[in-house]
Amino acid sequence: MAFFVKSMISSQIKNLGLGGRSEEKSEEGSPSDPAAAQGMTREEYEEFQKQMIEEKMERDAAFTQKKAERACLRVHLREKYRLPKSDMDESQIQMAGDDVDLPEDLRKMVDEDQEEEEDKDSILGHLQNLQNMDLDTIREKAQATMTEIKQTAEQKCSVM
Repeated sequence: MAFFVKSMISSQIKNLGLGGRSEEKSEEGSPSDPAAAQGMTREEYEEFQKQMIEEKMERDAAFTQKKAERACLRVHLREKYRLPKSDMDESQIQMAGDDVDLPEDLRKMVDEDQEEEEDKDSILGHLQNLQNMDLDTIREKAQATMTEIKQTAEQKCSVM
């Protein structure tokens, strides 16, 4: 039991840096070379760093492309709804190299919306809307609204 307590205390002292031997080893074994700290040779470390930089550049390029695609979609929506243009969207598209287009999924959605709106705006679209209306229901709602307005007016106004 005494041995166990003694070994626990000595290991805690070493963890605190108060053990003489561990300090000497850490001073001698602490390489100033980052490759050795990673457990790699110098060539492996340089290749690893090169790979990391290439991957970061690819991620940045993909992110810029996505931002430009979103900006392109916003430009299309602003044109569609006649909203003011945004300089930020234009600059994001230019940063991506001006060869940005809507992704295929979004293009299909925009095209479908345009077709639906064109159908609704056409004369045939208005005629179809008229056929779908139930005139009796509309007439009943209008009469109910008029009687309700009359009743409220009669309650609030003593002249009527």
